[in-house]
Amino acid sequence: MNRLIGCFALGIIMLSSGCAVAPPVDELPPMPAAEPALDQPDLANGMAEPAPVKKPAPLEDQDIWDRIRAGYALDPHQDNQRIRLQREWYARHPAYFTRVTTRAERYLHFIVEEAERRDMPAELVLLPVVESAFDPFAYSHGQAAGPWQFIPSTGEYFGLDQTWWYDGRRDIVRSTRAALDYLQQLADRFDGDWLLALASYNAGGGTVSRAIRRNEEAGEPTDFWHLNLPRETTAYVPKLLAVAQIVADPREYGVTLHEIPDEAYFKAVDVGGQIDLAEAARLAQISTEELYLLNPAFNRWATAPDGPHKLLVPVDKAALFKSRLADLPDDQRLSWQRYTIRRGDTLVAIARHNRTTPAVLRNINRLHNNTIIAGRVLLIPAAAGSAASAGEALAGQEQSRQRIDYRVSRGDTLWRIARHHDVTVNALAKWNDLSPGKPLQVGQTLAIWRQGGDSGASESARQEMIRKVRYSVRNGDSLYAIADRFNVSVTQIRDWNHTVERRRYLRPGDQLTLYVDIRNAP
Repeated sequence: MNRLIGCFALGIIMLSSGCAVAPPVDELPPMPAAEPALDQPDLANGMAEPAPVKKPAPLEDQDIWDRIRAGYALDPHQDNQRIRLQREWYARHPAYFTRVTTRAERYLHFIVEEAERRDMPAELVLLPVVESAFDPFAYSHGQAAGPWQFIPSTGEYFGLDQTWWYDGRRDIVRSTRAALDYLQQLADRFDGDWLLALASYNAGGGTVSRAIRRNEEAGEPTDFWHLNLPRETTAYVPKLLAVAQIVADPREYGVTLHEIPDEAYFKAVDVGGQIDLAEAARLAQISTEELYLLNPAFNRWATAPDGPHKLLVPVDKAALFKSRLADLPDDQRLSWQRYTIRRGDTLVAIARHNRTTPAVLRNINRLHNNTIIAGRVLLIPAAAGSAASAGEALAGQEQSRQRIDYRVSRGDTLWRIARHHDVTVNALAKWNDLSPGKPLQVGQTLAIWRQGGDSGASESARQEMIRKVRYSVRNGDSLYAIADRFNVSVTQIRDWNHTVERRRYLRPGDQLTLYVDIRNAP
């Protein structure tokens, strides 16, 4: 603002000498897309990918793909080597394309409605194919998350809250509206040039603006195809155009699109306050997996205490859900455990063990700080069906346990297996008489002891949302900096990357594999 006032005061002379204000969108950083996961057919949170709720086969005039084709506004006939390369890649992986379009069924009608309401090119509704493969849990090496791959700062800029309970970048409704807002601002910035807008969505408006200035100074064309942009961005726009061309004529490229009716898949229901997600799924008579796929923004076993207090459910379940929700007593919206504080306990340790935070415990128990007194009782929110006594769990007293025999696969580590089964590495090592750092053998059988019954049913349905991320080491990187960036440990990075484990230093260009819990990563 001060800069703008200064320019105005100095008048025409100073303006002509270059005192201009960059539009806000030019200041937003790049948002790298997630990589296609051909070797990981399941969703990024590791759970099996359930099929969308069955609906009648669409009639000719009810198919969402016809509606999308009718709304194309970018040149559908443009063709060059960059577009052909991307088109050929998708044509070589038809099963991937079918899986992605199946995944899209839950979300695509809503996205189309939003784009049409804004009179935007229909090709834009296909952008999540490029960004996230319509995986709402997708996470990229640049810390971008959700179907539209917002990085933390740009998500905040567009009002997408990110808390311990909730990450708005994965909220289907809010992230879609934010992405379309952002794309429209970028298109306005570049005088309606949607290819430049798309390039800016990926590389950042400032990057594209600087490339345009370089071409202007060199007397060269300033359209997207002539700009010198980052490698990912030079492929990013052709990818979307290739996807649009395949959708326009899938038979030509040997691809099968999943049939999607041109009707709403979900409806938002106001739940009025915090509620256990497993309980919500039970009330709506849907699986917890289905509820999570429609509401992927919730990081924990319940909705956020401070909202949003809306859940998406399949359209044909909305009336039933609202009716049963209205009859649900307030004391059954969440489950509670009573824990008697023991000598040596800390609020931080109690919170960590019970998958919550000290702030939540302070709020529920009206504590002014983290000071607790032995003998007093804490109320602890718990996932539906969890053990009645938090004290027994925290004190390590055994309840009924069930043994699971796990066969080690290629690439497994103690850490990954422990995380997947919600046990500690030390416990897993102890049960199998292993050193925590000892390599595992493919085919080896490990004993894993789990609590019996339905303990933690709400949480176990999504014990973790682990995303495999490939990270290219940059100048100035260190293991400690990378670990801090993705909220993992140096030991874990070494464990996942044996070449790094044998070397003392990282080198620019080294490729690291990381397994990032997207609930806890930035």
